[in-house]
Formats: sequence, structure tokens, C-alpha cells
Amino acid sequence: MAIPTPHIEAKHKDLFGKTVLMPGDPLRAEFIAKTYLEDVTRVNGVRNMFGFTGYYKGKKVSVMGSGMGMPSIGIYSYELFKFYDVEKIIRVGSMGAYSEELKLYDVVIVSDSYSESSFAKVAYDYDEKVISSSHELTNALQEAAKKLEIPYRLGRIHSSDVFYRHQGDIFKDVRDKYNCLGVEMESFALFSNARFLGKDAACILTVSDSLVTHEATSAEERQKSFNKMMEIALEAA
Repeated sequence: MAIPTPHIEAKHKDLFGKTVLMPGDPLRAEFIAKTYLEDVTRVNGVRNMFGFTGYYKGKKVSVMGSGMGMPSIGIYSYELFKFYDVEKIIRVGSMGAYSEELKLYDVVIVSDSYSESSFAKVAYDYDEKVISSSHELTNALQEAAKKLEIPYRLGRIHSSDVFYRHQGDIFKDVRDKYNCLGVEMESFALFSNARFLGKDAACILTVSDSLVTHEATSAEERQKSFNKMMEIALEAA
């Protein structure tokens, strides 16, 4: 496949930095770029999946939305890795907490991702239900959090294909059986793509709601108020 791809309009590989921060929401990508980066250029607008490249402390960094769910991040991360020579993708996203110990706005760095999804099996014939983040990049996130003196939890996340679940007991079926801190919908596909293509991928999340206490943040808060997570990811980049 030549560039531009069907989903990314950038005509040259060097329009992207070697490291890409990837929130689900393209408006969050725009917020990160305009708040933290200098000399920002928009490099993608296809389907309003905005992507930007700029400089953070002198280093070229890109930020691009992934959309919701594994099929969406699966497409964008694959094309960035495969066709634009991106080396590292850090997912910066929101999660629902499975534990009372996790409060709104707490930061979680993902060590590995459990999923019932068939994504890895269909794409790469991987049989595992748990796929790890890249060790070096995950360590970089932890070091950045310590440097910034931002508390965080490190652990496994549940990466689900389903947002509205009406069967089974999520806590017995997933949290207790697989020791998951909470749930999101993208990291398993990102880690699978990175593993297959020999790239690095990591994931840092902010608690946006709790499946235990039923507390929740608003859409605007999710878009603009997860600053700690964003700063850790940029320092790691």
C-alpha cells in the first residue's frame, strides 16, 4: 500500500514523528497538540480523525485520534507503524475502574491487556488472551510519572469489544479471574499490531468512571481534564 493510505492523508513519512500519542477522541488529540506542542501542523483530517505534528521540548512528536474500539485503533496504528515508519505509539485514554481503590482521575499505566476479542487471532493467529505492552516504553512512562511526582498504578487492563454488557458477572468473569484493574476498548489491538510489526506500544489511562461506585466524569472533562496522563506520556515520548 502506498501513502497516503485510505485513512491517513499525509503524503510523506516524515510528516509524523517517530513517537505518536494516540487518544481515542480526535478532539482530545487537537487539545493535546494545541496545549503542549510548538510549531504544530495538522497532518490528517480524513473522517475528522485529526492528527497533528509539533515539538515538545525540542523533540518532534505527533498526536492522532484512534477512534473507539479495536477495529478503529487497529487500522490507524497499523498504518502508522507499517506505512509511516512510526516506531512508538502511546495510547492515552480513559477507563472504567473495576476496583473501589481507583478513584476518578487516577492514572493507570498498563502492563498488559486481557481481551475476549478475536482481533489477535484473526489478524495474526495469536492464541493468547493476554498481550503485553512494550517493556521499555512502559518503563519510560513509569520513570516520567516518578519524575513528575504523579502517583500511578501499574497493572493489567480489560480490553473489551463490548461497551454495554448485559450477560454474566463482569467482576467474577473478568476482574477476579484475570486480575484486571478496569476496562477500556483499544489496547489489546494496539499491542497486537506492535508485536507483529516489531514496534513499541504502551498505554496510559485515566479513570473516567467507576463500575463499582458509578461515579463518572463528563464528556468535556474527558476531553480536556486528563492533564496528568498527557504530561506523563509527553515526557516519556
